Amino acid sequence: MEKHAFALLQLLASMMCVSGLVTTGTPDSRLPGKLHCNESLMLERLPVCGKRFEDMMRTLGAQKWCNLTEFIVHYDTFSSCTEAEAKYTGCFWPNPHTECYITGIHKKFFSNCTSDNVVWEDPPDEILTTLILIPVVLTAAMISLVVWCSKRSDIFM
Repeated sequence: MEKHAFALLQLLASMMCVSGLVTTGTPDSRLPGKLHCNESLMLERLPVCGKRFEDMMRTLGAQKWCNLTEFIVHYDTFSSCTEAEAKYTGCFWPNPHTECYITGIHKKFFSNCTSDNVVWEDPPDEILTTLILIPVVLTAAMISLVVWCSKRSDIFM
């Protein structure tokens, strides 16, 4: 191909990319500025996710709200929903608006889920003595074995 024709083809391709005629088809892969965040639409659509999550949590029962294994599937659905709605409206996720909405959901459902302070205590003396003596005895045995093997030259020949 001629040198000038190739340069013209490159110029034409770059102009098409800049004008937005050539995209890979997914909103996330477009050039910056081509897909603008519609925050008002996102804020209208997020309560749909919250309503679904609220319905699922109500069917679960308030006594199980603090048990992660009980509600994790519902929370994953809620999180995926907020992400999908943010991306649908051209917004990145997480963003300050979705974080604020998710924080509101947390306050509504998980504000009473405080973890008790764990009080650390020593194990019983029998277990503590065993845990201390095992490494000491093993270290002494290994040192004795190395010294004994180093004095016997017939072992490695």
